[in-house]
Amino acid sequence: MFRSAFAATLLIATPAAAQQLTPEQTAKVDTIVADALKSSGVPSASVAIVREGKIVFTKAYGDQGPGIARGPDVNAKYQIASVSKQFTAAAILLLEDEGKLSLDDKVSKWVPDVTDADKITIRQLLSHTAGLQDYWPQDYSFKAMETAVTPQQIVDRWGKKPLDFTPGTAWQYSNTGYVVAGMIIEKASGRKLLDYLEAKIFKPLGIHAIDQDQAVGKGFPQGTHRYALGPVRPAKPAADGWLWAAGELAMSAADLARWDIARIDRKVLTPEDWAVQETEVKLADGSPTRYGLGVSLGEHGGKKEVSHGGEAVGFLSSNLVIPEERFAVVSLVSADFGGAHDVIAQGITDLLLPVAAPATALTLDQQRDALARKLFDQLRAGTPDRSLMTEDANYFFDATALGDYCDSLAPLGEPLVFAPIGKPRLRGGFVNRNYMIRYKDRTLVAVTYAEPGAAGKFEQFLVMPR
Repeated sequence: MFRSAFAATLLIATPAAAQQLTPEQTAKVDTIVADALKSSGVPSASVAIVREGKIVFTKAYGDQGPGIARGPDVNAKYQIASVSKQFTAAAILLLEDEGKLSLDDKVSKWVPDVTDADKITIRQLLSHTAGLQDYWPQDYSFKAMETAVTPQQIVDRWGKKPLDFTPGTAWQYSNTGYVVAGMIIEKASGRKLLDYLEAKIFKPLGIHAIDQDQAVGKGFPQGTHRYALGPVRPAKPAADGWLWAAGELAMSAADLARWDIARIDRKVLTPEDWAVQETEVKLADGSPTRYGLGVSLGEHGGKKEVSHGGEAVGFLSSNLVIPEERFAVVSLVSADFGGAHDVIAQGITDLLLPVAAPATALTLDQQRDALARKLFDQLRAGTPDRSLMTEDANYFFDATALGDYCDSLAPLGEPLVFAPIGKPRLRGGFVNRNYMIRYKDRTLVAVTYAEPGAAGKFEQFLVMPR
C-alpha cells in the first residue's frame, strides 16, 4: 500500500515563513526529500529548517498512512526515539540547578540496585560511559517487546548484569543508562518524567510533545519497515514502556525545531548548562568519545555540530544543529529502514551551508597516473598533446604508429579499469610505470617511461595485449 501510494501522494503542506528560502532553494529541498524517499522506499517525511534562529521552512511529504486522512500533515507527531535523550539529559541539568542532585552523584544514591551503582555517576549514565549493558541494541523489536514493561523491570533484567567495562573507561551506547537516569529524575523531582519535561521545557517553549507510546493510530503517521528488499509493511509498535526515558517522545518537526532554537538562543537551560551538555565527555585515559550529555558532537565547516539520531519501531529521525550558524535541520521519517532521514538532513545542510572540500594535494605518483591516463585517451583518439612527449617519443608516434593506435584502440571505447601495476622504478634515467587497461573482454598493458618529476615528459608509451 505504501509504495504504490507514494507516487500519488507526494503532497506538501504550506511552508512556514518559507520566503526566507529562495524559490531555487525550496525546489532543491523538495528534490532532496523526494529523491531520498523514492530511492529508499520510505513512505513519508516531515522536515523543518532553522536559519538565523528562526523556523523558515516546514513541509510534510509522502504517504503518512491511514491515520492521516487528508494527505501529509506538517503538524503530525512522529516518534523521535533517541533524539529524546537530550531532553532527559536537560532534565538532569535543570534538577542540578534546583539543587536536587549533582551530575557527579553516584547512582547508588538514587537507584542502589544497579550493578556497581556506587562506582557509576549520573554523568556517566548520560554520556554512555557507565558500562551498563544496552537492553535494545537490535534494529528490530524482539519478543519481550510485545509485552508492556516498567523501568524497574528493565533494570532488573539488564541493569543488574555485570558491567561491560569499568565506568569511565570506554564508550558504549546504552539505553539502559537512560532508563536509570529517568528513574533518578522522577525520584529527585517527585514528578513523572513527562510531567517534569512538560512543566520545565515543553510549556515554556510552546512545544506539543506526547508520550511516543500514545502516538499510534488515528491522527498519527504509520510506522513501517521492510524485510530485505520486500514490500513496505506497517510496523507493529512495541508495547508500552520500552522507550521510556531513552526515547520517550513524539512531536512534530516544527516542535523539535523549537527546541533547537532554544539551544541556539541558550533559553530554558542556562548558557552554562547548554555548554555542559555540548562538552565532550572524555574517557579516563583522555580518549575522545565525540559525545556530550545526550548529544553527538562533530563539526561542519570548522564549527561545532550538535546532533542525534533516533530509531523507534517503524520510525527514524535526525536532528542536527550548528549553534554558531544559528542553523538546524529536523528530518523525521515513518520507516525504520533506508537511511532517508540522514540523507535528507545532510543534503539540506550541504545545500544551505556548503563547505568547500579541502584541497588535497595529489602525490607525485597520482599526478603521473592521471597524466598517463590523459595521454592514453589522446592516443586512442588520435590527437596526442605532443608537448607531453620527448623528442624520441614524438619520433616514435609517426603517422603510421598514431593511426594504428587510434584505429585499434578507439573501437574498444572507455576502459573499465586503468590502474597502475607494481611500483615505479628507475631505468636509464627515466621512471618506468606500467598500467593495466581492462575492458569487458580483454586486458591490455601500457609500459611507460618518463622523465623524473611531476612535469616529466613521456619517453615511451607502448600499449600491448596482456
